Amino acid sequence: MNVDFDQIKGLGIAQTEVAEKHRTELGQSDFLKLLTTQLANQDPMNPMENAEFMSQMAQFSTVTGIQELQESFSEFAGAMSSEQSLQASNLVGRSVLAPSDTGLLEEDGVIAGEATLTDDASSIAVQIQNNQGALVRTINIGAQEKGQVAFEWDGFFEDGSQAAPGVYRVNVNAVVKGENLDLEPQIKSKVDSVTLNQGTKGLKVNLHGLGSVDFNNVKQIL
Repeated sequence: MNVDFDQIKGLGIAQTEVAEKHRTELGQSDFLKLLTTQLANQDPMNPMENAEFMSQMAQFSTVTGIQELQESFSEFAGAMSSEQSLQASNLVGRSVLAPSDTGLLEEDGVIAGEATLTDDASSIAVQIQNNQGALVRTINIGAQEKGQVAFEWDGFFEDGSQAAPGVYRVNVNAVVKGENLDLEPQIKSKVDSVTLNQGTKGLKVNLHGLGSVDFNNVKQIL
């Protein structure tokens, strides 16, 4: 709110007091004192009109309301961040489904996950590649209705030999109405830890052997 300090001096406020109040913003007590002084020193023959008085009150109410709204949103954001941190910390040691094109095969383990079909598919195939990009196994799932489609690789190659533990790439392909579509795999992974970042980066869920994903991208807690 802009203040004409020459006008304030004319209302009888001391120069030292005006200098003390020379700020970029007015507080509530400042505004009320100025308004009271203005009313007490107005010209009786030309009093402040109701519209002008209400306009000044509305300006102050708007500024105060915005400040209170900002404070409320800040408190709400802090509460949401705390709640999200608590939820994420409970994930440590559990498994989640999260979007990833890689999966970790552990000793005598499997790579499992899901893919989402937005329409019925005449066939679905899951292709597993090693870290050199070579195809080591194709899993044909067959026709599936729209929705979530689960898949699992048992860790064996096409020739029946067992694959070494490590990270493998997972591709999911579906044939929908005669068209080949690549689906985004959602891989089941174990949560090692969570990271709370500052600012707008939010929480990160650190997956065992696969790096981190945004907490908001976790599709399902298993």
